Amino acid sequence: MPLRVAVTGGTGTIGRQVVEALLDRGDAVTVLTRDVQHAAELFPHAHPVAWTDSLHEPAPAEAFNGRDAVVHLAGEPIAQRWTADAKRRIRDSRELGTRNLVGGLRAAEPRPRVLVSQSAVGYYGPHGDERLDESAPPASGDYLSDVVAAWEREAQAAEELGMRVVRTRTGVVLSESGGALAQMLTPFKLGVGGPVAGGRQYVPWIHMDDVVGVILRALDDESVSGALNVTAPEPATNRELSKALGRVLVRPAITPVPAFAVRLLYGEMATIVTTGQRAMPARLLELGYDYRHPELEAALRAAVRS
Repeated sequence: MPLRVAVTGGTGTIGRQVVEALLDRGDAVTVLTRDVQHAAELFPHAHPVAWTDSLHEPAPAEAFNGRDAVVHLAGEPIAQRWTADAKRRIRDSRELGTRNLVGGLRAAEPRPRVLVSQSAVGYYGPHGDERLDESAPPASGDYLSDVVAAWEREAQAAEELGMRVVRTRTGVVLSESGGALAQMLTPFKLGVGGPVAGGRQYVPWIHMDDVVGVILRALDDESVSGALNVTAPEPATNRELSKALGRVLVRPAITPVPAFAVRLLYGEMATIVTTGQRAMPARLLELGYDYRHPELEAALRAAVRS
């Protein structure tokens, strides 16, 4: 039976793929957006609803009335230089934005049954080669971990409304249309790509198709709740990722990028690239999720071809 789903962040890199997948399978989609005209142009078969100030006003309850589910993907991009102002925008967009989303859900009647709220493996902070499943605690005193933990707390407040809440802790998404892979492609295609900061740090990668697949599974499967590490069955080191991408592009992948150069370019945000997490998808494996792209090199080929 088709679902009626409200989506925030629907015009973003992941959001576009989620909205298209929902529409393709016959669901009715409401897109909450700051730019109704842009959303209408992107998704002529969806219903855009204005939410112009997510930091200072609750989401409009009419966007949720009678809907079955909500997918919350909105948030300021993390991949930018972390100035004091950028760090404030990143945190507020997630913490206050999610708080105001739940405020709109509180006023909705009838209320959706499930909230799938985007999160990130940054929750765990740097952990070297330690395997991390969903039971691992958040890091202490780490900026990104603190942001993600606050983000998740606000989403969990929807449980008090009787909703099933799923927190999708997404890893590094492989997609040519945006994210880390899109930024890596240019230097690799020029033959100057290679491992970063020694290349020993783990990259908890996931193909975009599987990000969408997990979100759809979370919407449909009433047994799914709590945190899910949305990562491939086995993370790769940065060196392994670089070598695989070089093979896919038929380019050398031997030019090392020292840590100081990444810090010079990105500032504090460079810690995401120079450290990393070996996040393991324990819950997805328990659920028997059927990955479309479980192997790194094949996933990279599919992402670059898409």
